[in-house]
Amino acid sequence: MAGNAAATLADATRFGEVRTRVLFLLGALIVYRIGTFIPVPGIDPAEMARFFEDNAGTLLGMANMFSGGALERLSIFAMGVMPYISASIIVQMVSMVYSPWEEYRKEGEAGRRKLTQITRYGTVFLAVFQSLGAATALQNGGMVNQPGWAFLFIATITMTTGTMFLMWLGEQVTERGIGNGISMLILAGIISGLPGAVGRTVEAVNTGEMSGIQAIVLLVLVLGVTAIVVYVERAQRRIAVHYAKRQVGRRVMAGQTSHLPFKLNMAGVIPAIFASSLLLVPASIAQFFGTGEGPVAEVLQTFAATLGYGQPLHLVLYGSLIVFFCFFYTALVFNARETSDNLKKSGAFIPGIRPGQQTGEYIDKVLTRLTLWGAIYVATVCLLPELLISQTRLGGGDLLLVFGGTSLLIVVVVAMDFLAQLQAHLMSHQYPGLLKQANLMGYGRSGAPQ
Repeated sequence: MAGNAAATLADATRFGEVRTRVLFLLGALIVYRIGTFIPVPGIDPAEMARFFEDNAGTLLGMANMFSGGALERLSIFAMGVMPYISASIIVQMVSMVYSPWEEYRKEGEAGRRKLTQITRYGTVFLAVFQSLGAATALQNGGMVNQPGWAFLFIATITMTTGTMFLMWLGEQVTERGIGNGISMLILAGIISGLPGAVGRTVEAVNTGEMSGIQAIVLLVLVLGVTAIVVYVERAQRRIAVHYAKRQVGRRVMAGQTSHLPFKLNMAGVIPAIFASSLLLVPASIAQFFGTGEGPVAEVLQTFAATLGYGQPLHLVLYGSLIVFFCFFYTALVFNARETSDNLKKSGAFIPGIRPGQQTGEYIDKVLTRLTLWGAIYVATVCLLPELLISQTRLGGGDLLLVFGGTSLLIVVVVAMDFLAQLQAHLMSHQYPGLLKQANLMGYGRSGAPQ
């Protein structure tokens, strides 16, 4: 697979339009990484470093990993794309039950633009709320050089603007680059932490904090999870479909056989990202506000500790949210009844199943069973490393967050989606050349035999 990926990237340089898209993607990721090193004015870097060192290996460390280290440095991109993801979740869930928004989903491109606009407004609201909460918590925790209303205003505006810029940048990557822009930004944030994680692993082995056997077990775990993710993401359940004979003019078209391909995990990496964002936001806010003293701070500290990485409540909530979003997102993007109606209109049928309602029920049954196994697979990949780490004390700190199942799932799935879209762009440019070379074996050219 690595050889195919290298060959695909090499072919991308042959076509100007594809090369422009790849360069635009690289430029956007460079801008994103530069922004993660620009701090919000008024922050005490030493106190911030101490705070995140004390909270290494917690959900706050996972939020920092998703932001590519921007949260630890409290840069202008500290809030990352999590407000946008949270707003997207809310809009998509409401559009399933609220009639006006449900109509937007059925209106095609025009309705999609309206829902996108609503999502942007929701992103602004959540970004302001989360930025103000983080700025207030930092001020109360003594991590600000000159506390006061001026700092709160500047920090809130700065981090909110950073989130809106990332949202715009992600949309530009989706439109003018290759791959899903928001997913590519999250991927860049995770990958940026891998070199440091490898360095800390080597250092831990050298200092005796981690034994060589533990390092080997960790490497085998990473490679094993990666192989499982690649295998399952490429797996398909194919339902045979037969097309009846058709008469077009004086010609009778013979019946054809095709199939409906269904992936085991049709929701992709969305459930893991959505579930992480819903758990990270309240836990991170609780940890920020729990830096002070008093009964409220103690309650928040207890709440943050209960939702901590590897804790039973976190495992149960995380797994439940993953299963829920697997079913929710699959139902959102695929309509079994609409598929059965399209098959009936085109004269197609599934052998042994009557066209129409029974076909829709059969497809829905198959899809439900596939989604159940897909949800179990995603939940297992995301929770098993975390469970093993919490029970066996394999290593420690944010190193294990970087090598965790959730980050690996995101990296592998997004990378596979990127390569698939890149190959699709390359194929679209190769079609004219192939047709020109084949030219129907000489038929159709001037002077060719008729």
